[in-house]
Amino acid sequence: MRVVTISATYGTAGSQIGPAVAERLGVPFIDRAIPGAVARELGCTLEEALAHDDRAEHGLGRLLSGAMRLPTVTFGGVDMYVPGAMPFAPEEFVRRTERMLKELAQDQGGVFLGRAGAVVLAEHPGALHVRLDAPVKRRIRQTATLGGLSERDARKIIEENDRARTAYVRHFYRVDPGNPCQYHLVLDSTTIPVPTCVDLIVTAAEALD
Repeated sequence: MRVVTISATYGTAGSQIGPAVAERLGVPFIDRAIPGAVARELGCTLEEALAHDDRAEHGLGRLLSGAMRLPTVTFGGVDMYVPGAMPFAPEEFVRRTERMLKELAQDQGGVFLGRAGAVVLAEHPGALHVRLDAPVKRRIRQTATLGGLSERDARKIIEENDRARTAYVRHFYRVDPGNPCQYHLVLDSTTIPVPTCVDLIVTAAEALD
């Protein structure tokens, strides 16, 4: 079973590259299905699950990075506001997410976007770990162009997402997601065209067979 994890900073086309790689490799693209499956397992709503997910718009990473901090709940030594009553501990959501990633990788393979996949599946045999990243200026330009936004708005979105996703990985795994040593392949998808990035990832994944 082919397994590829993709860590993508905002503005590097991870949501385009991931599905294209999965289609080429003939494996599932694993992203939005994760919080839904974990929600069913925990017996909570999808909204409650998304509040704990690193790729959700208002997920746990936003809370950890201080984007919504208010002195109501202490978590990890940080006082923060959590919308509504938390039906389960954030650690429980992350633990079940990890288990699901490992089970899916073992049973069917796939292309996994986000959720510290390179760390969670670091020991999975034959897994390819990819990082999509680029200088902030180029990510801003690409986000503004593709989203029809001003560069000021694009910068705000990128800065918030960078803080949130970094906070999630550092809090739960004590690693820096930007450390290239965690990955087999690091690509600047704001300079290298998306189809070429897909070709490179697919070639690398097939070479690990």
